Amino acid sequence: MKKLFIKDLAVRKKKVMVRTDYNVPLDEDGNITDDTRIRATLPTINYLLDEEAKVIIASHLGRPVGANPKYSLKPVARRLQRFLTEKVKITLAEDCIGEEVKKQVEAMNYGDVLLLENLRFHPGEQKNDAGFAKELAGLCDLFVQDAFGNCHRNHASMVGIVRYVPAAAGFLIKKELDYFEKSVNDPIRPVIAILGGSKVSDKIKILENLAKKMDKIIIGGAMAFTFLKAQGIPVGKSLVEDSMIETANNLMDYTKKNGTKLYLPVDFVVAEKFDKTAETKVVPFQEIPERWIALDIGPATIKLFSAVLQDAKTILWNGPMGAFEIDAFSRGTYAMVDIVTSSHASTVVGGGDTDMAFHKAGKAHEVSFISTGGGAFLKLLEGGDLPGIASLTDKKI
Repeated sequence: MKKLFIKDLAVRKKKVMVRTDYNVPLDEDGNITDDTRIRATLPTINYLLDEEAKVIIASHLGRPVGANPKYSLKPVARRLQRFLTEKVKITLAEDCIGEEVKKQVEAMNYGDVLLLENLRFHPGEQKNDAGFAKELAGLCDLFVQDAFGNCHRNHASMVGIVRYVPAAAGFLIKKELDYFEKSVNDPIRPVIAILGGSKVSDKIKILENLAKKMDKIIIGGAMAFTFLKAQGIPVGKSLVEDSMIETANNLMDYTKKNGTKLYLPVDFVVAEKFDKTAETKVVPFQEIPERWIALDIGPATIKLFSAVLQDAKTILWNGPMGAFEIDAFSRGTYAMVDIVTSSHASTVVGGGDTDMAFHKAGKAHEVSFISTGGGAFLKLLEGGDLPGIASLTDKKI
């Protein structure tokens, strides 16, 4: 890394602010349903506690308008306490800036944790307001960035704060970047990308970038229908981006010129309507009925994709193979989960829906790495920079 890493900082007996992404899912009663993002930050927090720092944690949750108690970080404070020893005192501040918060920071013992209340209760956070950023910086001696899932945002606690305090990457950021580097920029070959989801327009830059770097690209999900229609194949009432047909043709030519093999589904599960009660059947890709919708890849495609992945040494996956939220259209995605987890390849998974599929299948622990970032992971796949990382303090050569 060209940026400062947490181990480059003299954190012992210092006030250290850690920006985390604790934007965790909650049920109707405000209970956390998935604490992956909290657990992912524990190496950074424990390192600072071992160094007897005052640990000040800053995060957002949801998209509140003003100080809405529904989006309080109280559930996060309770869950975080479970993961730390009883000797570590965790306090939830009533706000994230202001005189009272300053007093709380000064009153902390070294080795304590203060979790600031939701940053987005203040409009200055998302506006990257300099005054708000300066107030946050005034609470600490050093800043550690560990909110990978939010690193594509130009927010005050992501980029504004680093103008006023030395800033370094935490263990989670380093892990995310290391795995991305190994899977995209310096992979063990053959390296294969699996791309799903609904829109080609969302993945154009990703496809263009990966076409230069992958040996093979598998395309599933509704994206596939734009590519099929671009070849003159009728796709019934399946989701197609007509404005992207020329782009799809260009992308197919582009992959061919770059020597990257592109694979599309050869059969589909189709239904008369997008409904869990709808009649379904499996048809070859050339035989999608005129008034039917294709909503998942079929068994022949699963066999094809399995064969394509057989020699993989590195697999990168973003996007489901179908509408897996409905059971009748989930088999393709879950079959691919089985194929990927049973391979001997290094496997990196990113994106909220794909992440969810592995967790629902109970196989999240069987992949090499699941990214904690949706939008940030996609930005990296496009070959772009992340403001939350680019703004960190450079290492001195």
